[in-house]
Amino acid sequence: METLDAISRWLNKQHVLTYCVGGNEDLWCANAFYYYDRARVAFYLLTEATSRHGELIGKGSFVAGTVNGQPKTVALIRGVQFRGKIHMLDDSEAGSIRHLYCKRFPVARVMAAPVWEIQLDELKMTDNTLGFGKKLRWLREN
Repeated sequence: METLDAISRWLNKQHVLTYCVGGNEDLWCANAFYYYDRARVAFYLLTEATSRHGELIGKGSFVAGTVNGQPKTVALIRGVQFRGKIHMLDDSEAGSIRHLYCKRFPVARVMAAPVWEIQLDELKMTDNTLGFGKKLRWLREN
């Protein structure tokens, strides 16, 4: 739990992730503002189902991505790589998450895009502030 707590603290201080999805020999990446839920170990984001990546996701898909800061010094590099599954939430699930998302990103109140959940299965954080190349790893237990 200590590793997940350290990664979660850092993720809660960030706000943009990059995620990549693919299917039928097509692959696409997108950036999104996210809300992170430590209890579910999941990211939540808004995006249109008709976007290129939304269409690739379909009803659900495997996903991989990153969250990183923008330090100018190698010694301060921190970043997370992740792997999991992404799916669109139905209306009954989306309401409370949309509220939390809009609380963090008020501009999202004007967006009608659906809410998506990335349920994380694996996190790997590189944190050079703990020593060059220091890695923290978390895997979801079945």
